Amino acid sequence: MYVGLAWHFWNTRWRARTPTEAQKVGLRGWERTAILVPLGLHGWLLYHGVFGKELRFGFAQALSVMMFIGVALYWVESLYYNLEGMQPLVLPLAGLAAPLPGLFAGRSIPDSSPEFKLHLTLAMIAYSLFIMALLHAALMALVERRLHQRSASFPGNLPPLLTVEHSLFRVIAIAFVFLTLTLATGMALTDAMFGRLLRFNHETVFAILSWATFAGLLLGRYAYGWRGRTALRWTIAGFVLVLLANIGTAFVLEVVLKRT
Repeated sequence: MYVGLAWHFWNTRWRARTPTEAQKVGLRGWERTAILVPLGLHGWLLYHGVFGKELRFGFAQALSVMMFIGVALYWVESLYYNLEGMQPLVLPLAGLAAPLPGLFAGRSIPDSSPEFKLHLTLAMIAYSLFIMALLHAALMALVERRLHQRSASFPGNLPPLLTVEHSLFRVIAIAFVFLTLTLATGMALTDAMFGRLLRFNHETVFAILSWATFAGLLLGRYAYGWRGRTALRWTIAGFVLVLLANIGTAFVLEVVLKRT
């Protein structure tokens, strides 16, 4: 269903050479409802797959949860801002991520305390927002390309560059707040379990580096007016570090080292 909707939006948004009625009014009623159908099914599968008889989580569950939240965030954000052109980016990724927990069972999590669940929830929201930030950056790059190459064959009609740029930094700022809360709750859990705030392993190092990268990007934006390709490069670098801190670690443990 995700992929079918992505095909529909690609045909009606990206392939059109002149603004269509759909592009002028945003999501139509049936389109907005249609997105909720796979989103609801996706959420139901995640709930039973992750919080079933035991708490199981891994890179597949993380990616699936991140894209579920990503689609939900897009749906809500589209109520207030012009995000036409985002659908063919976010929906196919959700379609790829949704079946992953069925292929990779993940690891059993013995610590299911409320504090750990809060930390996990904050982390998933933060990472989902960073995925949306990356997609906003990709859309911004496409809009910029359209402005510089009027004869380019794709995409057809996209939102104004400033609209996408403002939306990008709004999402990054919110994601940075959740990432900060994730690190804070993680340090509290580490202190309670091991008697120290930080365990200096590769996961901690990448998490701190990602926090510093996005802090630098926001500082550069509001102090020096960074935008365009500079913002795109910093967003990609920060997102890669976020992936290495969480998804990359889980992938190595589950798939490479076979530790479940």
